[in-house]
Amino acid sequence: MPRNQARTPRIYNPHPAASVPSPLARPSTPPPPPSLCSRSFLLAGEMVFVKTQKTRAYSKRFQVKFKRRRQGKTDYRARLRLTNQDKNKYNTPKYRFVVRFTNKDVTAQIVYATIAGDIVMAAAYSHELPRYGLEVGLTNYAAAYCTGLLLARRVLKCRDLDQEYEGNVEATGEDFSVEPSGERRPFRALLDVGLIRTTTGNRVFGALKGALDGGLDIPHSDKRFAGFKKDEKQLDSEVHRKYIYGGHVADYMRSLADEEPEKYQSHFSEYIKKGISADDIESVYKKVHAAIRADPTLVKSTKEAPKTHKRYNLKKLTYEQRKASLVERLNALNSSAGAADDEDDDE
Repeated sequence: MPRNQARTPRIYNPHPAASVPSPLARPSTPPPPPSLCSRSFLLAGEMVFVKTQKTRAYSKRFQVKFKRRRQGKTDYRARLRLTNQDKNKYNTPKYRFVVRFTNKDVTAQIVYATIAGDIVMAAAYSHELPRYGLEVGLTNYAAAYCTGLLLARRVLKCRDLDQEYEGNVEATGEDFSVEPSGERRPFRALLDVGLIRTTTGNRVFGALKGALDGGLDIPHSDKRFAGFKKDEKQLDSEVHRKYIYGGHVADYMRSLADEEPEKYQSHFSEYIKKGISADDIESVYKKVHAAIRADPTLVKSTKEAPKTHKRYNLKKLTYEQRKASLVERLNALNSSAGAADDEDDDE
């Protein structure tokens, strides 16, 4: 700008939107409305949706998740917190009390993680309970309690802690935590529920209660035991004791026998075969608890040697065998062809 030309003074306008447009300004045309058929469009004037482009570079750099995550079998967020160990513990294992359920069995294990993989230190299964006197109902809350009790006594006996930490000998339903006594501290493990929904009264907490009464030190709260009342914020020990000794099963047996006798005969057919009535269930579980404490050791089953099985895969033939087979087939073809020619001549 030349020095002698006067400058236009700038005027502060607090409301620029209300200013009068200049007559020299070119009239602006409104933009066309966005099309829904276009690749990207505006929604409510703010959000922009763009089609995801999974290019070759994306596919080359794509990293799949862990196999057990893809299968939906392992919660790696929980596993990371259950296996991480402080470095100042000098490679001390962090033990996990793992409880899993199938349709016909309850599995309880003491597991610790290594770089090579998890190592199972001890295990107990509900299909072992018939050896202790429980032949029916191997997957309910009371059976889960017995399985947890069996594992706890088995682990402590392996570590020579069974005499020092006997746990809660008589199950009363009240919360119990083992206290350190003597020179050796109690065996400590963390509850691993896997993908189980941790609702109040879940069977996994029955196994937890059995392990606690067996003498294991497991951090826990009584808010998920059967019988906990959320309104009163306390555990009803009588209700919990009822579940430990199978009282809920006995109540169902009585109600079903009165209301639907036919269903009772089919639903509790195994109980009827074994001669177990609703009044006998509590005494059965008391005997099972005592038998577990008397001898929790694992008895290995003896398996018969497998018999020689028939091979269904074809064995590879030698050259001489293949040659002999070819000669036999050729002779058979020649003989059949000769017989056909003889028939034609006779006709």
